[in-house]
Amino acid sequence: MKWKTPEETPDDIDVGEKSTKAGGIPAVLSSMSHTFKKVGPLRSLSSLMKINQTDGFDCPGCAWPEPKNRSVAEFCENGAKAIAEEATKAKITSSFFSEYSVNDLAKKSDYWLGQQGRLTHPMILKEGSSNYEMISWDQAFKEIASELKALDDPNEAIFYTSGRTSNEAAFLYQLMIRKFGTNNLPDCSNMCHESSGIAMGEAIGIGKGTVTLEDFDSADCIIIWGQNPGTNHPRMLTSLQSAARRGAKIITINPLKEVGTDRFIHPKDVHLLLGGGTKLTTQLLQIRINGDVAVTKGLMKGLLEAEEKAPGKVLDHEFIAKYTEGSHEVIEDLKKQSWDSIVESAGVSKSEILKAATIIAKSKTVIGCWAMGLTQHRNAVGNIQEVLNLLLLKGAMGKPGAGACPVRGHSNVQGDRTMGIWEAPKEPFLKKLDENFKMKAPREHGYNVVQAIEAMHAGKGKVFFAMGGNFLSATPDTEYTAKALSKTNLTVQVSTKLNRSHLVTGKRAIILPCLGRTERDLGQFVTVENSMGIVHKSIGHLSPASNFLKSEPEIVCLLAKELFPDDFVKWDDLKMNYDEVREMIGATIPGFEGYNKKVREPGGFSLPNPPRDSRTFETENGKANFFVHPLPKDEVPEGKFMMMTTRTHDQFNTTVYGLEDRYRGIKLGRRVVLMNEEDMKEKGLVQGLQVDLESEFNGKKRRVERFFVVAYDIPRKCVATYFPEANPLIPVDSYANKSMTPTSKSVIISIEKST
Repeated sequence: MKWKTPEETPDDIDVGEKSTKAGGIPAVLSSMSHTFKKVGPLRSLSSLMKINQTDGFDCPGCAWPEPKNRSVAEFCENGAKAIAEEATKAKITSSFFSEYSVNDLAKKSDYWLGQQGRLTHPMILKEGSSNYEMISWDQAFKEIASELKALDDPNEAIFYTSGRTSNEAAFLYQLMIRKFGTNNLPDCSNMCHESSGIAMGEAIGIGKGTVTLEDFDSADCIIIWGQNPGTNHPRMLTSLQSAARRGAKIITINPLKEVGTDRFIHPKDVHLLLGGGTKLTTQLLQIRINGDVAVTKGLMKGLLEAEEKAPGKVLDHEFIAKYTEGSHEVIEDLKKQSWDSIVESAGVSKSEILKAATIIAKSKTVIGCWAMGLTQHRNAVGNIQEVLNLLLLKGAMGKPGAGACPVRGHSNVQGDRTMGIWEAPKEPFLKKLDENFKMKAPREHGYNVVQAIEAMHAGKGKVFFAMGGNFLSATPDTEYTAKALSKTNLTVQVSTKLNRSHLVTGKRAIILPCLGRTERDLGQFVTVENSMGIVHKSIGHLSPASNFLKSEPEIVCLLAKELFPDDFVKWDDLKMNYDEVREMIGATIPGFEGYNKKVREPGGFSLPNPPRDSRTFETENGKANFFVHPLPKDEVPEGKFMMMTTRTHDQFNTTVYGLEDRYRGIKLGRRVVLMNEEDMKEKGLVQGLQVDLESEFNGKKRRVERFFVVAYDIPRKCVATYFPEANPLIPVDSYANKSMTPTSKSVIISIEKST
């Protein structure tokens, strides 16, 4: 089945007034509307009271941590929508697949596919068949194991992982895969925070953030680069609101002015629901797309100028001298950098940058937060290391109210990496696997996401197995990726709901339906790691959507048993004993000693974090390292635009909850391009007109058609689109240096009226 644009596209869109504040009554009404409609009132309320509670389940959405003192309603609007999606009463049975062929389903929109409900039975698409049909679990595992065993080389198999997967499932999954003989473990980190991990590892010796939630209570200044917390991590707004109310300064750096960083009304503030909300951002630096290196250099240059006027009052010289290396080179580079070049590259004025620099200069404690706006450019690693340069100049590491805060997207994407879901594992981890499980783990690094796509396209990847996620919709270059998947012999998807990855398949395809976070798992609990390194329990409470569902750990164990019937690892025992899995993890991964006891404590436990805990930096030289990076040279040809992709407010990753981007005032459709009004006039375009978008990279053109033009507050020569609709424009061979993260935030396109 070839990928093609779904036929269900609207004839028009509705563009109304943008929201002036996040949260408030609209957020409450939206939450209730989604859950009550799909789940029912009683089931909704019982679920919402369990989400993010110490005796409940972790939200299937974002990875923002929970406070120590939790309220009875510890969820946000998007968390409620995630529950509505998973706990929906709608179900997809075998009769559904008899009614709809794969070709029929491919014509439907991603939104429509998601609304059909929970998958209930294992299904197989046989070679040459047009419809999925039921298959028993036993037969499904035999089919998968047979295909894997028939490969000439274990590296012909590719095993993808989504951030939803629990620690227990992730550890078992990587163990099975490495026993099979490959490190082909691409995951969603490759497309989001891989750049963060590499940049931070080189600079401070750890690929994770160095702050806790409590640090937001004492930070003087919080800087937010390339992030829209109001839509992507709404519970973060509570921390920002508290910080703003006590007088902390918040600097937002983003090409789009997002309501979620402007004003917020907490739904719990009943007496304020009808008011104007809390002003969050002290100053917005509305840079052009990929102006982050320039603006951050400008901020540091401003700090140097402030230091010259007040020696010893701005930079933390004691910290720099004792704990860092390379500051001299960075300072010399800043001195040589002209303000003209900084302003031109950043797209904001010198006076604006210096105003923000003054705030930072006066702050004793600084937190730097960022998300995809920094990580999805060719110079992404440089983006993040410039942020770290700024924090190191201020000594903003290893003290209360200060540090680096990469905000992770999916609820256990960080935990998956901790558990070994990585195509480039380190030797100490592999050695522990060898010792504990009587094996010889492969040492050759495997494929990341981009390499996996290329391998399948070249016929080198013959089996594709996905533990959750929607690979096709999440990845770049959709048509190219679809062709790659279609060249495989077998695609396997472990899923809760139907998505587009089930419709573009290998010669054969198998769907394995699994339990969701909200559902009971025979009295067992799993564990997850949040964005700040806290590991805690998650236990579902709802009856499973189907008696045929299996948990992800059980699915892995049953497949492993089929692959290795006489293995040293007793897979049959593990599928029903997650305590035993955690004992294995505790014996293998540092920081998890005594796992079962520690995770049973209310709120879980914190993993070791040397930069935060003791100002220890586990780099090659034992220091926190400064790095010098040049200003990016993004030359946008005359008549073309720099495009970034983004989410709507009715979306989490590739899951589309609805067709209303309420905060931006856009309803009914998702195929839109946000443009500066002056650019629209210059191109002879008006709001609502349909246009075709085309990118060209390394001689190859990519095109999407019939996108609606929407006038928006965005810098000139910059445009924004939603993903996955615009993903076909992102070249598979355009990615970040070192991390190979696709450049979803910097794609040069042309725009022409549709015919």
